[in-house]
Order: sequence, then structure tokens, then C-alpha cells
Amino acid sequence: MQRMGMVIGLKPEKAAEYKRLHAAVWPQVLEMISACNIQNYTIFLKEPENLLFGYWEYHGTDFEADAARMAADPKTQEWWAVCMPCQEPLETRKEGEWWAMMEEVFHHE
Repeated sequence: MQRMGMVIGLKPEKAAEYKRLHAAVWPQVLEMISACNIQNYTIFLKEPENLLFGYWEYHGTDFEADAARMAADPKTQEWWAVCMPCQEPLETRKEGEWWAMMEEVFHHE
């Protein structure tokens, strides 16, 4: 299992919409997340800075393949088209990233 964390900005005027969307994520999107070996997916919001922190646990063996499968899913693409206008990617993210991936520096069980 691999723990993964990521961060992105949230446009202040879109915070209520983003919360509303994530209070009722489409079932097909949730099914695809699970089918791609992602568990314990959580998104936290820090206001007033409007930073979203995402966390999940990847239980597969080929994250790139699972990520590509998810990205190719039409319902997921539709969901992203609704959510992405709410988000504001960090200028410091790596090329090709939307959410900026984070380095795990500590874990305790």
C-alpha cells in the first residue's frame, strides 16, 4: 500500500459549490476510484487560505496504469469538468500535475 498526498488551491467564490459537489459525489465516480485500487480517499479544506489537501491509499501494483484508466473514463472526465473550474492549481506544481503531489515525511501507526 502506498499513501499519497496532494494539494491544490480552491477559488474562494467556488468553496460552497465544491463542498456541495463533494457531499454527493456521483456513484460512477466512486466506483471508478475503487476499481483503480484507491481506498480511504479524503479531501480536507483549509479556510480562509482555500487550500485543498487530498489523501488516499493506493493498493494496486501499477499506479500509472490505474491513473490512466481513471483518466480515460467518460464519467470521471465529466466529473472533473465540473470540479476543475473550482480549483486553482499551485504555480509550483510539477509539469503535468493538476493537484501538486506531496512528499511523505512522517507516518506513525
